Amino acid sequence: MSAEYNFRAVEQKWRKFWDENQTYKTGIDTSKPKYYVLDMFPYPSGAGLHVGHPLGYIASDIVSRYRRLKGFNVLHPMGFDSFGLPAEQYAIQTGQHPAITTEENIATYIRQLKQLGFSYDWSREVRTSDASFYKWTQWIFMQLFNHYYDKTADKALPISQLTERFAQEGNALVKAACDEDTPIFSAEEWNAMSEEAQQTLLLKYRLTFPDESVVNWCPALGTVLANDEVKDGVSERGGYPVEQKKMKQWAMRITAYADRLIDGLNEVDWSEAIKEQQRNWIGRSQGASVRFKVERSTVSEQAPEYIEVFTTRVDTIYGVSFMVIAPEHDYVPYITTEAQKAEVEAYVNWAKSRSELDRVSEVKKVSGAFTGSYVINPFNDEKVPIFLADYVLAGYGTGAVMGVPSGDQRDWNFATHFNLPIIPVLDAQKDIEQQADNTKEGKYINSGIINGMTYKEATATLIAWLEEKGLGKGKTQFRMRNAVFSRQRYWGEPVPVYFKDGLPYLIQESELPLELPAIDKYLPTETGEPPLGRASNWKYQDQYEYELSTMPGWAGSSWYWYRYMDAHNNEAFASQEAINYWKAVDLYIGGSEHATGHLLYSRFWNKFLKDLGLVPEEEFAKKLINQGMIQGRSNFVYRVKSSVGEGKKPLFVSAGLKEQYEITPLHVDVNIVHNEVLDLEAFKAWRSDFAEAEFILEDGKYICGVEVEKMSKSKYNVVNPDVLVDRVGADTLRVYEMFLGPLEQAKPWNTNGMDGSFRFVKKIWRLFYDEQGRWKVTNDTPSKDEYKVLHAAIKKVEDDLERYSFNTVVSTLMICVNELSSLKCAKQAILEQLVVLLSPYTPHLAEELWALLGHEAGTVSQAQFPAFDASYLVEANFEYPISINGKVRTNIAFAVDAQPTTIQEGVLASEVVQKWLDGKQPKKVIVVPKRIVNIVI
Repeated sequence: MSAEYNFRAVEQKWRKFWDENQTYKTGIDTSKPKYYVLDMFPYPSGAGLHVGHPLGYIASDIVSRYRRLKGFNVLHPMGFDSFGLPAEQYAIQTGQHPAITTEENIATYIRQLKQLGFSYDWSREVRTSDASFYKWTQWIFMQLFNHYYDKTADKALPISQLTERFAQEGNALVKAACDEDTPIFSAEEWNAMSEEAQQTLLLKYRLTFPDESVVNWCPALGTVLANDEVKDGVSERGGYPVEQKKMKQWAMRITAYADRLIDGLNEVDWSEAIKEQQRNWIGRSQGASVRFKVERSTVSEQAPEYIEVFTTRVDTIYGVSFMVIAPEHDYVPYITTEAQKAEVEAYVNWAKSRSELDRVSEVKKVSGAFTGSYVINPFNDEKVPIFLADYVLAGYGTGAVMGVPSGDQRDWNFATHFNLPIIPVLDAQKDIEQQADNTKEGKYINSGIINGMTYKEATATLIAWLEEKGLGKGKTQFRMRNAVFSRQRYWGEPVPVYFKDGLPYLIQESELPLELPAIDKYLPTETGEPPLGRASNWKYQDQYEYELSTMPGWAGSSWYWYRYMDAHNNEAFASQEAINYWKAVDLYIGGSEHATGHLLYSRFWNKFLKDLGLVPEEEFAKKLINQGMIQGRSNFVYRVKSSVGEGKKPLFVSAGLKEQYEITPLHVDVNIVHNEVLDLEAFKAWRSDFAEAEFILEDGKYICGVEVEKMSKSKYNVVNPDVLVDRVGADTLRVYEMFLGPLEQAKPWNTNGMDGSFRFVKKIWRLFYDEQGRWKVTNDTPSKDEYKVLHAAIKKVEDDLERYSFNTVVSTLMICVNELSSLKCAKQAILEQLVVLLSPYTPHLAEELWALLGHEAGTVSQAQFPAFDASYLVEANFEYPISINGKVRTNIAFAVDAQPTTIQEGVLASEVVQKWLDGKQPKKVIVVPKRIVNIVI
């Protein structure tokens, strides 16, 4: 055997062994406690993995391996969120079916993941684009369509139960989540309705339903985007402009679960940052709805009788000096006067170009347009002008808000800009001519029936008055809106719905899956229908039109963890036996960017499945860790500007000399730079225009510049893990990524830093082999010092893994290996336990050493985690500092249980102490057990 560790041969050997023997295949084992570790499954992009991607995967694999050693039956699967826009964009450009692109990309991902030594049970792999998977996504959609949310039961119930109640008693007493405009009807009226009328009304209750709403429309991508897919007015993917547009879309009534979604956050071990993002997104607020009568003299006949607003500060109602409605509100055409029409239309068109986030977050610039019409304040009969302003959204609440400039800064800015009255409503308000004061202190003034009252009594009085007059009521409102559930794209789950007389009906469950049909190209039809409109003869029962939109990207990811429990079940999304055994995810690792997307939608679907009695847990993931981003470390070369131009050879100056020239910094591929030194020949071969490049060097080397940036292809700072695995091995990469710092924090990548981790891995090998490559492990009895080093490591590794402190475990293991090397330890009793400690981080090396130590091949993951024995850390002696007249002159060791009199006698008998005493008798000898001995002479 070679003295040097041949990592390539060893890692290849064990990866092959694990594959062939299905080492990590998992089944139900009721004799062991279960532990479910899950990574957020990736979208398989064409670029494959870069070194930032495996960070969370390495951490989850370490936990999985550790839990196995602790006696748990561990489920650790992997799959692919394989529907997505990139594959479809590629299909549009090339004509290649997205399934082909996706399959090729997945093959790359699997190869890369396997070479990093992850202990996934690959027999459970899922892909959201496989019909065998999306059959069950469609099935769950069908259950949502067939249920409504009953507020009395506080859960979803079958729509059939609702229709029975309607037939018997109408809907006046039904407390259910439904559309705001749902009419009240009697049993007689219901029973007299046509099927078409009944089905139309039921859509106001169903948990998924077609809905006309304002959406983020991206013309370049040809689809609707969720709010979390839009950043700064452009699509997150591709950076294309996004506009506000009213469209018919499928929606999910996630709002029905708003209270449970907020309250459930108290039950999960997730970061406060994620919880707060979800709380803010859901936005629960207590207040009142108020109906303002529309003044009829300036509006059309179609104008509403009332405009309703929701306010959390009904106590300020007497301070209202204007009303604002959303530019896209349905009422706008009916309340706009002829004189204001041009201004209003221009403003509406301008607002369409702005994203919702831009609109609600704008605080500096004031914009708006007066409609020319008014509403009447129900409390004082004052006329209140109606404006449009883009900070109000049609889809949030009623799409209208009342403006109280004395108590709200945005309203104050608006009133000041448009020269509207600013009315004080509390005697404690200060300087309202300079800025708003939202205090609730003091007594009310200028406030009619609540003058002289305090906040609490005023609020109660006003709500009681509104309810008595039928002009409003106390209300809880949420910022979150129903989730759009449609994409006008091809590469997604078909919606299992057909239309008859314009109404949606479900296909039969026995007809699932409804598979994607073949189409000639992946673009909308010439008449603007989604790509599925290109499918020839694609009709239900050869006569009814199918839904032509597909499901959004978050559909499959909202339940996929259950499919891993029973991945090949053809009769259910997972068997009850599997679900009741694995229950929920114990540890979930993934990015925080999914806070208000995937993580929220998954909680919603999980609660729905629990309502149906299909799953036992209210929350799908008990603990969530969000890994930080690994940032790129970019390198730069500096081109001398005078060398730019036709016929000139490009000239590059080394970083240390660049101040002497006019230069242009250019990103360079980090893979041809080592310790900031550029490989000149590789650089010339990198780009054809640099083939004849010339260089101004420092000490014979070209030194590159450095900057920490986001890792991206455009900056040439993407480091491919394949290259590093070939250079230093997967175990080294695993150790290094964990050693970079706490998992949750962002950290810069530096390939040069891997050298230390590589030396560590090689140093482990040298504990087992001497310099001539001879096996040196013995069966000798370990010394106390060797046991002490081992057990100190066992304690620290276990404590740190229990609190997911992955980086400090690496430090502990390095210290342990260094100390055992110093002690020249080659005892099997020590090294065997060390191998088990190392195995979660360096699984290939651990398997090799475990087998060499005489164990059955491939069984290190079945070993027991070493038991900590505190007795090995108890010191037999304590070394006392001996202080004479305040200065420590020597140290003397005594047994830890030695009595003070024994210690005093021993100290005074010491030759060193006798020398300092110089024949004198000490005035005092003070022994502080296990601390110090003080002598005063």
